[in-house]
Amino acid sequence: MSKFAPKSPMTRREALRNFANGFGVLGLASVLNGGDAFGLAKTGTIAPKAKRVIFLFMSGGPSHVDLFDPKPRLIQEQGKPLPFAKPSLERTKTGNLLGSPWSFSRHGESGMEISELFPHLATCADDLCVIRSMVADNINHNGACLQMNTGEQTFSRPSLGSWLLYGLGNENQNLPGFVVLSPSQPAQGAPLWGSSFLPASYQGTLLSDLDNPIDNLGNSLLDSKTQRTQLDVLNEINTQHAHARKNDAQLNARIQSFELAYRMQTEAPEAFSIDGESKATQSLYGLDDPTTEIFGKQCLMARRLAERGVRCVQVYHTQTSKRSSCQLWDQHGGLREELPANCAATDKPIAGLLKDLKARGLLDDTLVLWGGEFGRTPTAEGTNGREHHPFGFTMWMAGGGVQGGMTYGGTDEYGWHAVDKPVHVHDLHATILHQMGLDHEKLTYRYAGRDYRLTDVYGNVVHDILT
Repeated sequence: MSKFAPKSPMTRREALRNFANGFGVLGLASVLNGGDAFGLAKTGTIAPKAKRVIFLFMSGGPSHVDLFDPKPRLIQEQGKPLPFAKPSLERTKTGNLLGSPWSFSRHGESGMEISELFPHLATCADDLCVIRSMVADNINHNGACLQMNTGEQTFSRPSLGSWLLYGLGNENQNLPGFVVLSPSQPAQGAPLWGSSFLPASYQGTLLSDLDNPIDNLGNSLLDSKTQRTQLDVLNEINTQHAHARKNDAQLNARIQSFELAYRMQTEAPEAFSIDGESKATQSLYGLDDPTTEIFGKQCLMARRLAERGVRCVQVYHTQTSKRSSCQLWDQHGGLREELPANCAATDKPIAGLLKDLKARGLLDDTLVLWGGEFGRTPTAEGTNGREHHPFGFTMWMAGGGVQGGMTYGGTDEYGWHAVDKPVHVHDLHATILHQMGLDHEKLTYRYAGRDYRLTDVYGNVVHDILT
């Protein structure tokens, strides 16, 4: 027995049973049964159509009227005032109507209208479900990013990925269940993938250095057997420490993180390495072009993680080159120059991801989501920009039991208000959970005397877009 063992003899299972009100036994039982390492609610309540989510987040707010929601009326009335009153919620005063400088054309058997700025993605039109009637509540980046990622625009709440991991667990015990790929920090940063009041073990694992995703995976001083012995002793010390501190989620997560780090040494180096991918695959994602290299690498890593059982991968477009770092899709000015650059950096990688998932038989049970925190105004900010716009904008979904080749809902003739089948952020989250086999009204966590959920007290599943 180690000199660090408790004064009264205690087996390892007894220690697990006793510390943190038995939290350790839940984890042990789950691991023995092949479940999630943390052993909480791990089965959905609905037959799932998707096993995993990849969320492609365009940080800053992409312009719907320039990309997926063509408005001929905007072009016809270019330079005229908006013919109805703007909402009182206005951050910066905008001017007259600004038609899109780019043309739209129809693609695929569905005849979906997509901007010329997305030529590669247009070849995947029949896989896309384009929702043209999204609605959010916040007009500022921080609040809107929080709402799109956590369901709440003001207070700290668990992120979408954390809820998924809490509700379903992880399929691969040697990798994190929720991974965030973001070379630079988007608005709000860590709270977008944090676990808030859920156990800390459900927070996202941020990877920002795409060339060296995880530091210190290897141990040049100790072999695997010696590390295991060292870790067992450390666990005994931590168990004693945890025994006197009931329900300390941060401590429990720290203990589990040591175990996960040990297990990751066997699988993570291969999972995050793209060197073994064929030249054809790397070219499919645009890794052979400086314009698409960064986001292409993020998308390829997302595919590799998804096929290895990672439950949720969030891919933030925050950087087009190693010298740039900003809210890339935030065109208050420079719309004609910057929006094409953003599209060029992401178009081929996103199309490559969809085609690669489909070719590998993964798209059917992988739900891919694209969008930002809001859209942009149909009216001009200055002469070459658009303001923030949460009143009606576009996002799209693909795979995971969602109908392809369809558009859903719509904005008015100018692209201002969502007037046909509005889809609130809460509805979007309810639909994502539903496709993953979870009832958004039943996936709850009790905290401070209240049962919380991702959709708060709102949300309706958008059944019309599902297969």
